[in-house]
Amino acid sequence: MRNTELARLDGLVGQWTTAMSDAWFLEPKGTEVPGTTTIEWLGESFVLVRTRFSGDEHEHSEMTMVLGRSDPNDAYVALYHDDRGVCREFAMTYDGERWTLSREDPDFHQRWIADVGLDLIRGRWEASEDAGVTWRKDYDLTFERRADA
Repeated sequence: MRNTELARLDGLVGQWTTAMSDAWFLEPKGTEVPGTTTIEWLGESFVLVRTRFSGDEHEHSEMTMVLGRSDPNDAYVALYHDDRGVCREFAMTYDGERWTLSREDPDFHQRWIADVGLDLIRGRWEASEDAGVTWRKDYDLTFERRADA
């Protein structure tokens, strides 16, 4: 039986065309890296988010997240992994219109802030190396629902 709070994530499920843009680490300025994202149910208790970027020479070509929930803590959680071998845990919120991920770890703080529509998700990843006092944008990430999926 699907958890009621997890069922709220059903609007994210689908096939998406993804674009990474306005990244401080991409040259030349204005570079956009295309990709695809699949968001699907993993059983009744998790949502699997798999993103693959298809741009040439770009380091972070695959990212995977598993979204779940801690009922006792009344909170969503996300586990992240990418092809660099990076593993991270994020606190998550989702109200159907705003999706956030955040972590406050010893290496640095990081957050994802996105506006969610029926067929469009516009978000940005930010990082802070001074425990959240100041933030810099890492990159924008846009998801457009694929009509052919």
